[in-house]
Amino acid sequence: MLIYLRVLKESFNFAINALRNNKLRTFLSLLGVTIGIFSIIGVLAAVDSLDKEIKGSLSSLDNSTIILMRFSFGPSEIPQWKRQQFPDVSYEEFQYLDRNLPDVEAATYALNVPRETIKFEEKTVSSVDIGAVTDDYYQIESLQLAEGRFFNEAESVSGSPVVILGHEIAQNLFGDSDPLGKQVRMYGRKFSVIGVLKKEGAGLFGGSKDTSAFLPVNVVRRIFGDNNKSTFPQIIIKPTDDVDNAEFIAVLTQQLRNFRGLKPDEVSNFFVNQLQGFADLIDNITGQMNFIGLIISGFSLLVGGFGIANIMFVSVKERTNLIGIQKSLGAKNKFILFQFLFEAVILAVIGGLIGLFLVWVISLLASQFTGDFEFVLSPWNMFLGTAVSAVIGLISGIIPAISASKLDPVEAIRTGM
Repeated sequence: MLIYLRVLKESFNFAINALRNNKLRTFLSLLGVTIGIFSIIGVLAAVDSLDKEIKGSLSSLDNSTIILMRFSFGPSEIPQWKRQQFPDVSYEEFQYLDRNLPDVEAATYALNVPRETIKFEEKTVSSVDIGAVTDDYYQIESLQLAEGRFFNEAESVSGSPVVILGHEIAQNLFGDSDPLGKQVRMYGRKFSVIGVLKKEGAGLFGGSKDTSAFLPVNVVRRIFGDNNKSTFPQIIIKPTDDVDNAEFIAVLTQQLRNFRGLKPDEVSNFFVNQLQGFADLIDNITGQMNFIGLIISGFSLLVGGFGIANIMFVSVKERTNLIGIQKSLGAKNKFILFQFLFEAVILAVIGGLIGLFLVWVISLLASQFTGDFEFVLSPWNMFLGTAVSAVIGLISGIIPAISASKLDPVEAIRTGM
């Protein structure tokens, strides 16, 4: 064991001397490994960060949550021309399912409507995301209120002119004053502020509730009408925890088919999208992105491997005389082999660590410039980068190491002279 530690120490010293004595040559040789590791770990870190951000934005929703609408989250066997003829889900269908569907913990009818401007006295906030929903949305999304309350069922059904503001909207309109009970204007009408959400923070893709306002869906339906193409309705259903999801979806599908009067041989003209399916789709996309990124980065590592092999062949040639002396003094082939192998691995790991350092620096800078979006350089990715560097060094150094170990000591000393 001690002999291997000694070989490792000597190889480390040789690698450091190579860096010191031939700075430019060694730097150019290690550049390929550095770029390769930077590319691989950069891609993995970016995709991991993207995956974390997307799933974080969905974390307030349970994976069993179901979204009924005329679009599908994923690919569908139904032709596009036929899907385009599907009707939107209606408020009456929501009421029917809410009354008749068993094992429902919460259900809400939501309208996606264009952004709106909110005014309070002389202050104005533009491009506010409007959430037109029923009262159960509070339970489905697990919204957190900083003050006030969410609207109740009576206010939802009657379409009362009340509003819950996101943290940033409330700050811009009211500053430090109490917003509860104040009247704001939107859609040419007055709405009473009854609640303010806790600060959430924005993500890379926006979507933060800090810049949103929530209204009873029926007041928005009166403004836009039920056949307005600028609105996009959906029914969101959260089943109870103990329910069998496949059975629940089957019952839900049949209930809605019955309400729409579809015959047994007719295709369902709606989509039952489960949030878990969307999460699986995200995993599939990020997996493909990782695969493509690794293939592209692999070419950089291939160049890096050639660079390490080149510097090791040069090192063998420069130290031919020393190899001959070592072998004449009794050094075995295995000792010489490991000496050069360790040196190649150490050089490659140094290049990899430089690449990891660059990824870390760029991830810090990127996190600063993108606000609340955080680039993640996980310990696993750091370990992976170091391990890949070592493997590249091992593969690149094996041939030079074998050639060094097989040198004839007499010929080696004579060549060195």
